[in-house]
Amino acid sequence: MRISRLVTFFLAFALLAGACAAPATPTPAPTPTVKPGPVTLTVMTHDSFAASKDVIAAFEQENNVKLSFLKSGDAGAALNRAILSKAAPLADVFYGVDNTFLSRALDADIYEPYASPLLSTIPAEFKLDPSNRALPVDYGDVCINYDKAYFAQKNLPLPQTLEDLAKPEYKGMLVMENPATSSTGLVFLLATIAHFGENGYLDYWKSLYNNGVVVVDGWETAYYTNFSGSSGKGAQPLVVSYNSSPAAEVVYATTPISQPPIGSILGKDTCFRQVEFVGILKGTQHLALAQKFVDFMLGVKFQEDMPLQMFVYPTNTQAKLPDVFTKFAQLPSQPARLDPAVIAKNRDAWIKAWSEVVLK
Repeated sequence: MRISRLVTFFLAFALLAGACAAPATPTPAPTPTVKPGPVTLTVMTHDSFAASKDVIAAFEQENNVKLSFLKSGDAGAALNRAILSKAAPLADVFYGVDNTFLSRALDADIYEPYASPLLSTIPAEFKLDPSNRALPVDYGDVCINYDKAYFAQKNLPLPQTLEDLAKPEYKGMLVMENPATSSTGLVFLLATIAHFGENGYLDYWKSLYNNGVVVVDGWETAYYTNFSGSSGKGAQPLVVSYNSSPAAEVVYATTPISQPPIGSILGKDTCFRQVEFVGILKGTQHLALAQKFVDFMLGVKFQEDMPLQMFVYPTNTQAKLPDVFTKFAQLPSQPARLDPAVIAKNRDAWIKAWSEVVLK
């Protein structure tokens, strides 16, 4: 009985103590984790840059990044902008310098070296910068395109060499772009210098001038206004353009066609090979992301997207070409080449000398 009273006393005391105690502090709800917003990575390019939206979106999603493309004119103008702003870079990455401007870009020291692991998939012939500041993304050939119907109707054999273009039977048939205002025209001028040498190219241009070569400011005028093979209304059946132009004619035909109306002349030195590069600009605040973007441009997904976006060839040997390229775009077996350093040293003088002969 006594024990029972003691138990009852202690139970009552415990209940009273619990009632007088401060209420328990509620456990706070866990703070939700907020994922940071995407970082913006700015990529400076020339005006011809293009990529599929889904390919760009895939990179953005995988890396929580927003890509901003800063188009800055043709390759030369874009390079000038990158050089002039190198103290306070306008972008993190710069794509579009080609081998005709490469040495100038390297001399200006605008790039951060980066030995991408994807370089192992690229042939040595495209790796023109041993320091890996400018990494090769794509290549293509500036060639002479011809109007198939014109030559068939005239029963006229195609010119096969640069020398042929100066023959009387082709008088007034070639339209080209001014090397001082067009990268396409500049590259064709370089092809003639590679073929005839510095001591012979001006004599060749005198013969072309006497044979009625037509010079216009840019590629669009040459191809879509003067060239008969594209518009069907132009006066010239020969134009300085690209070896991928026949494939482009098939892709962009308003009515489906099984064969392009134009072809490319692919004789020795009649084409000049252009290689385009990407590099990380010094001063970037997003080095790791910039490196990932360079890897992305050299990777198979982007490389396989390029041919039908910019009508260039991938440098990555693992990338497959679209059928329209394999069927209708032919690569020359012996394209003309010049050392980028030689081009950088002489470019302005060559253009000036050419202008004095052809634009007099």
